[in-house]
Amino acid sequence: MIPASTHPIQLDAAERQQFIIRSFTDHYSDLIALDAGAWRGKFRKMSETPFAFYRGSAALFYADVSQDQDPFLNEKTSRVWIQGDLHAQNFGTYMNSKGVLIFDVNDFDEAYVAPFTWDVKRFCASLALLGYQKALSDAEIKEIVAQGARGYAKQISEFASGASKNFAIKIENSKGALLQVLYNARQLTRVGLLDAETEIIDGDRHFKNNSMISEVDEVTRKKVDAALIEYYNTIPSGKRRSKMTYQIKDVAFRRGLGVGSAGLKIYSILLEGENQALENDLIISMKVARPSAAAPYIKDDNIKNYFVNEGHRTSVSQRALQANADPFLGYTTMDGVSMFVTEISPYTADLNWDHINDVDDILEVVEKLGACIAKIHCCSDDDSDQTLIQYSIEEAINEALDGREADFVDYITTFSLQYAERVKEDHRLFFDAFRNRMIPGL
Repeated sequence: MIPASTHPIQLDAAERQQFIIRSFTDHYSDLIALDAGAWRGKFRKMSETPFAFYRGSAALFYADVSQDQDPFLNEKTSRVWIQGDLHAQNFGTYMNSKGVLIFDVNDFDEAYVAPFTWDVKRFCASLALLGYQKALSDAEIKEIVAQGARGYAKQISEFASGASKNFAIKIENSKGALLQVLYNARQLTRVGLLDAETEIIDGDRHFKNNSMISEVDEVTRKKVDAALIEYYNTIPSGKRRSKMTYQIKDVAFRRGLGVGSAGLKIYSILLEGENQALENDLIISMKVARPSAAAPYIKDDNIKNYFVNEGHRTSVSQRALQANADPFLGYTTMDGVSMFVTEISPYTADLNWDHINDVDDILEVVEKLGACIAKIHCCSDDDSDQTLIQYSIEEAINEALDGREADFVDYITTFSLQYAERVKEDHRLFFDAFRNRMIPGL
């Protein structure tokens, strides 16, 4: 048993290893039991590098960071919509509901209402790990981390000073690596996605059967049909399309959608689209919604009781964090299990760090990423109906940072460098525990 006065990062190696194991079993034991093979695959990917381990260990991060004495938190700055799993690879493109291609934060599965610094800390610590993976010097890594924190603080100040909330990184105002990601996304097509996922049989599209996608039985199909009726009513009226758009053409069970989805049920659903032209078919995803990794460390019943279920939390949170959010975003239930629904966008291109190696290029990118984080904290969708936070986020955070920006950057940088060192050691302990079969259920 850990003494209440002991910060978990101060445990000795044996205790810390057990703490790491529990961070997984306490949060994911049910999923591990459902699909141990998928979790073995996830853990093997996490074993590859400290950064890969960090990406898959948000629950451990929150167990640690929730114990910090944070000088920038108060009643308001501790209640901010956060993305919940911000790291350097959770950025990419999307086509917003206005038809504009945007580069921004993505993946809102872990979103919650929590301290704003949790997002900034998780992001900046990931930069330190990324810099280490690229064999950059300690001085270079420190400057990169500081630049990410500065980019965040600068954008918060601009919002608080009246800068337009329409701020967005798009083709017209970006350059370098971010512009290239947008160009890559612009070359993608809906037909390309449909051809990769479906085939035309007897004049209509159907999902392919392969190692990633498999057909569902008639009972499951009827359950999905019923769930989609419920889902339709969760879409804001201003975003709803014609009834034809949501006509179901085919349903498939999907597997292997990345590290974060190990053991989760995911259904791909082929919809008719706005008209009967095959090139306008749409694919949406219906996925089991899990509790946010941050949630256990927020002791506020008003927040906990606000959400009908985890699908509701995910969709409400994404609209609170993303301007012009996915018009197909919604939630439902199936077999009593909460699900959230999003479009599988054909215009998604992720930020790829493999070719961003010059320090000046990295500094340019991370400043913009810091600004993106400030944007999601302060800007919400026009149809966001959340009522949990009814004060100005940018004013609250700016008040906490005003005149203390340098202290904020130093605080975040110090935390990030120290925590990255902790992650390197945690990765070794995790790797040793996994290969020696110390994790229950595997």
